[in-house]
Amino acid sequence: MINLTITEALKKLKSKEISATELTKAYLNRIDQYGKDLNCYITVTPERALSDAAASDARYAAGTSLPLDGLPIGMKDLFATKGIRTTAASRMLENFIPQYESTVSQKFIDAGTVLLGKTNLDEFAMGTFSKTSYFGAPINPWQMERKLTAGGSSGGATSAIASGLAIGGTGTDTGGSIRFPSAITGLVGMKPTYGLCSRWGCVAFASSLDTPGPIARTVDDAALLLSAMAGHDEKDSTSASAGFHAHTPLEPILGDGKKLRIGVIKEFANVEVSQDMKRLFEARIADLKSIGAEIVEVSIPNILNALAAYYIIAPAEASSNLARYDGMRYGLRVEGENIYDTFKKTRAAGFGEEVQRRMIVGTAVLSSESYEVYFMQAARVRRMISDSFNKAFNECDLIICPASAGTAMPLDSDLTPLEYYALDLFTVAMNLAGIPACSVPAGLAENGLPLGVQVVGKRFDDMRVLQLAKHIEQFAGVDNRPTKIMGK
Repeated sequence: MINLTITEALKKLKSKEISATELTKAYLNRIDQYGKDLNCYITVTPERALSDAAASDARYAAGTSLPLDGLPIGMKDLFATKGIRTTAASRMLENFIPQYESTVSQKFIDAGTVLLGKTNLDEFAMGTFSKTSYFGAPINPWQMERKLTAGGSSGGATSAIASGLAIGGTGTDTGGSIRFPSAITGLVGMKPTYGLCSRWGCVAFASSLDTPGPIARTVDDAALLLSAMAGHDEKDSTSASAGFHAHTPLEPILGDGKKLRIGVIKEFANVEVSQDMKRLFEARIADLKSIGAEIVEVSIPNILNALAAYYIIAPAEASSNLARYDGMRYGLRVEGENIYDTFKKTRAAGFGEEVQRRMIVGTAVLSSESYEVYFMQAARVRRMISDSFNKAFNECDLIICPASAGTAMPLDSDLTPLEYYALDLFTVAMNLAGIPACSVPAGLAENGLPLGVQVVGKRFDDMRVLQLAKHIEQFAGVDNRPTKIMGK
């Protein structure tokens, strides 16, 4: 049962070939076996899972099943879950138990899913390897003995799904935090259009960039999860008046005489990537040409400046969002001699090194002395990048580009903070522009590890992004069954 995709599992559940309880127990048993080694969950909720599964079985028996009834998922530990610890992988919220449910997790409850637990991540989603987690880094299951990164910040989710410790799950993408970890763990990771999925009840990092999205083993599975997650939420002022409804299997967007112009970004041509990435990217381009796609070169003139703009805007918003963690109302509190001393001691003890670094940078760029850097330079570059994408989409229908420069790296890689930030080069521009992008497996490198490419579309063109991603998935043919990956 662990190797079943979401679409396969739903079919067997509906035909009563398997029960939700049987499926859930299979995943809980696997969490017992491998969860500690992979460190992909912060909190496991077996009692809640079995209760959810029993309710799903009752609905199947009564003929009142819900769209995703009985599917055991992992919820990134950034989404508030009522009565269940929500930590954001930080000491600051180590024992925080919300009395409310995030919109995204509530939508999954309403769709009938089974909650296995809360998946690991970088602290407050700030990082690339999930190494900044207060609870330790999750492990990439593709080559566990090498202790490779599962990516970040949604590394716990990708580790769990790739290893068969969840059938699917949620992530958040602020600068690539769904797409990069999905690419290096052989999964499909979708960053929807900004505003398509509500951020209400999701611990904030950078409010104008944070985008909840699904992670799954196949494109069809990701489309089903996104259908449950998406929709307008009046509690979120940035929520779009739009929804997303996928009927799987997704219809082909190419072939049978259908034409499509696919853009390749000119400015990425000279960016250094591995030979494996170059080979697989060229192979997938040739595949798309073979079924009628027209490949055109498009220019996003400022895209190589996206990293600099992102690492001004994101820390500035983080500094503002994390100001609420002061030890006064909830979370960690370290007593000081007076209120100011309590603030300082609480935040020094509660925040990790990377979070402190970004808060200091963010506070600096929000100062009056740095007004021009933040408002006149970073914000201007952001608008120029968005305008450049809009112009490019006048010349093409969709864009494809690498999701990463290479395969998963060892967790103990000796990189400077700036070198970690540079790993986001291929992904941050899409967050600045608020457009949809999906990482999909492109094939395996010579070392046996997966690589991904991403499909990028216009705002609210999420369906077409997934349809093209499915073509790439079929051509690549990556076997990402958990028992294949782990050999057990």
